[in-house]
Amino acid sequence: MPDAKSTSAEAMDNLISQKVVTLPPSGIREFFDLLSSMEDVISLGIGEPDFVTPWHIREAGIYSLEQGYTMYTSNSGMPELRRELARYLELHYGVNYHPEHEILITAGSSEGLDLVLRAIINPGDEVIIPDPCYVAYPADVTLAGGKPVLVSTNARNNFVIRAADIKARITKKTKAILIGYPANPTGAVMSKKEADAIAELSKQHHLPIISDEIYARLTYGVEHICFPGLPGMKKRTILISGFSKSHAMTGWRIGYVAADRRFIQALTKIHQYTLLCAPTMTQMATIEALRNGEGEVEKMVQEYNRRRRFMVKRLNNIGLPCFEPRGAFFAFPSIRATRMTSEEFAQKLLLEEKVAVVPGTAFGPSGEGFVRCCYATSFASIEEALRRMDRFVTKRKRRSR
Repeated sequence: MPDAKSTSAEAMDNLISQKVVTLPPSGIREFFDLLSSMEDVISLGIGEPDFVTPWHIREAGIYSLEQGYTMYTSNSGMPELRRELARYLELHYGVNYHPEHEILITAGSSEGLDLVLRAIINPGDEVIIPDPCYVAYPADVTLAGGKPVLVSTNARNNFVIRAADIKARITKKTKAILIGYPANPTGAVMSKKEADAIAELSKQHHLPIISDEIYARLTYGVEHICFPGLPGMKKRTILISGFSKSHAMTGWRIGYVAADRRFIQALTKIHQYTLLCAPTMTQMATIEALRNGEGEVEKMVQEYNRRRRFMVKRLNNIGLPCFEPRGAFFAFPSIRATRMTSEEFAQKLLLEEKVAVVPGTAFGPSGEGFVRCCYATSFASIEEALRRMDRFVTKRKRRSR
């Protein structure tokens, strides 16, 4: 006779959507469950600024609470914030968006991505995505009822998706092309030449570009290519971004989508039935960030660049070849010389040397043979972590002789 508890569990499982049941857990979260049980670990894993949100931004949030700004705002976000954001986008990227009709304020760029995919995908639609990529891209496409189509990138091409490879994967079911540059996990940036070629594909095949530009302000020695700023691409591009990385505002949960008004109208329909609006005090703080936060952004970028140069040089000297990342705050070295898989390398490094990196496979099958190292942590911690990694790799070389 079946056990009552097991029968009850099976009945409960049957109530859960098959899309959710079959969705794999995040490779990053799974790995950090192991890390959380250990002490004295140096983490090069979490993709979050180690800087505290600048005081004047925090103060604006505090002031908004003191003044009683605790009510809902417009679904689209505070008009004043949208106006400031429109000025910001024009100043930095030369792209003009109407603050009333073409900008939606969201609870982080993550909500923006979810809204975009749910707004455009019909069941079975395909979305082309680079591999490796940010872990949420394939998952969000699947949850929206679509099919993620992964296009492999590699170190030879600096992990930038190529127009020719995209073209080879376009079918009658293709609904959109989703890209994110500067890229997580690789730190890759897209050149103007490659961006133009992808823009031309978009025009030829009438495919929108979903461009996640959350790391746009974090570039080193190169100019960020803002996709809607390319000729003829504003109406064809859905721009997703926010302030988590550039202004060290991860926990504030503030982002935006900028696009043609028809897209924004569709997104707002979903947004108003789910989140209603981004937190009011967060919106007030972001107004201050846009008006007076530029100096702190530049200081953070300079410090990231110092860490980036040091990390990449040390990784190469250790014997973990690493192409030069020109954006975000990640390095993506090859660990193939150790003859370990990405997951094996990350686990053994954590257990033996107490250094946390993320297996490249957490970001897609093309990440095998690589690990992600984040340099959004103190310089002293990076120095010590790399000393430990050097010791770890040296031991492996001795054993293989």
